Amino acid sequence: MGSLVDSFALHNLNKKIVMGDNGYVFEDVPHLSDYIPNLSTYPNPLKKNPSYSVVNHYFVDEDDTVAQNIVVRKNSPRGIHFRRAGPSQNVYFKADDVNACIVTCGGLCPGLNTVIREIVCGLYSMYGVTRVMGIDGGYRGFYSKNTIPLTPNVVNDIHKRGGTILGSSRGGHVTKKIVDSIQDRGINQVYIIGGDGTLKGASLIFEEITRRGLNVVVVGIPKTIDNDIPVIDKSFGFDSAVEEAQRAISAAHVEATSFENGIGVVKLMGRDSGFIAMYASLASRDVDCCLIPESCFYLEGRGGLFEYIEQRLKENGHMVIVVAEGVGQDDEQVDVGLWISKRIKEHFSKEKKMMINLKYIDPTYMIRAIASNASDNMYCTHLAQSAVHGAMAGYTGFTVGPVNNTHAYIPFDRITEKQNKVDITDMMWAQLLSSTNQPSFLSTTRSADIIEANKDEEPPIQLSDEETNQLSFLTTRVDINEANKL
Repeated sequence: MGSLVDSFALHNLNKKIVMGDNGYVFEDVPHLSDYIPNLSTYPNPLKKNPSYSVVNHYFVDEDDTVAQNIVVRKNSPRGIHFRRAGPSQNVYFKADDVNACIVTCGGLCPGLNTVIREIVCGLYSMYGVTRVMGIDGGYRGFYSKNTIPLTPNVVNDIHKRGGTILGSSRGGHVTKKIVDSIQDRGINQVYIIGGDGTLKGASLIFEEITRRGLNVVVVGIPKTIDNDIPVIDKSFGFDSAVEEAQRAISAAHVEATSFENGIGVVKLMGRDSGFIAMYASLASRDVDCCLIPESCFYLEGRGGLFEYIEQRLKENGHMVIVVAEGVGQDDEQVDVGLWISKRIKEHFSKEKKMMINLKYIDPTYMIRAIASNASDNMYCTHLAQSAVHGAMAGYTGFTVGPVNNTHAYIPFDRITEKQNKVDITDMMWAQLLSSTNQPSFLSTTRSADIIEANKDEEPPIQLSDEETNQLSFLTTRVDINEANKL
């Protein structure tokens, strides 16, 4: 069967693009029928399910698509669209033939157990599937560990717990070994929950399965607590993380207001993007300065962070600073929260001869380990059920997520091609600056340059030598041992 699929077709399976009138572009996802001929179809069992059969318009139409951009001008082209997620009239698997597996990879995130639960319960209750297994310990579990039988009874209460009952790990992706295991175990539905690195691995698994001509669907459920996955509105766990982050900010505020010249520093997740820091700061309204990877700043000199801290202490007697973990980091081993706390202490005690009371709070792993809140539980349920509907309909090589509040099936490459970033020329960042009253640390000229670059969708403009020298935070190397003495 594998010989039926030539290399050109393999390369383009994830590029099913249909052009329509008025600039309409439909980026469809792969389907089993693209490379396996004469597949049988069956009526969707939901037609006889009493919970769903009474609901009008429950099934999605074959031609339903979701627009990526909904803010357009009068003469704008219709733009890119994705396949709408949901149950189809016909399915490509009989319930008794399905042997599904679920794997979680990468770091922890609120909602992992909810997604696992709803995939299992969705397969059982909606489609009558009774063979579902969990892969223990991430990708390497495919070839080095036993599987975990999953039933509605096993997963009944797991959404109330943080973490993942399947265990997780980073790395361990060996495509051939994983696909060999899938083939040997007779698995024909693979549900992979993870971030951009995990989904790149899922794409490789899909390509190898396609090359072998296997009747196996591969579905990705995008996960990142940082909310840095492109195309989709947000990633699951993000709402829970923002809510929990506010507790840390509140604690920092209490500490700061209880002492003369009190400063609370809170480090939040955000290695490459500052969404959690920005949203938590906006929601809290207790934050005086929010530092994120997308917005450069400098410590010393006119308009620098130290000057702003001194100003706020004189005006209010206290200050709360939120810093995303990826701010200015060339070296991931550096704890940016400890480093910036150390620099603030040194500046005001040695140079300004000013007494401050600084408290540093790092809630990172506490936030990752919590159970998901009500909003994320609802979201995870919708994600999982949409994934199940797509798999049963024979779609493969896709991820699922909300695009403009409507769930859609999105090709792997659109999710993994880049990371979502905070747009510091957008209204949300302006709201943040207004809320904190912090300086933008960005000149008007520089801001105009960024706007122009974004308009043309070009890579971010590189900093000049003068700007690079000015950003001492980005060029200073930190002594970890000294920072950890705080």
